[in-house]
Amino acid sequence: MLEAILGSKNRERVLQFIFSKGEGYAKEIADFYDTSLDPIQKQLEKLELGGVLVSKTVGRTRLFVFNPRYAFLDELKALLQKAREYYSPKEIERLTMGRKRPRRKGKPL
Repeated sequence: MLEAILGSKNRERVLQFIFSKGEGYAKEIADFYDTSLDPIQKQLEKLELGGVLVSKTVGRTRLFVFNPRYAFLDELKALLQKAREYYSPKEIERLTMGRKRPRRKGKPL
């Protein structure tokens, strides 16, 4: 949806993932979208160099979040929210589902 504005589909994916989950790391984002790791890492680095994202190290993992000091953060979040309205319901559900742990064996849905 925002590929023409942001310059890349993977950049939009990274921003949408971090917008919906609050934080993320490269392998997690690549696995979520079933894509290779290298382009996701490159987009994360570019966004960090641009000041849109900041990272912190948790163990051996670099965790990325939005930079609260980014001047256009509110506008960027509004743009991502507006773009999400045009995603398929299945994609919206995947992005907004917050569960990270597996379900207990035998637990009813």
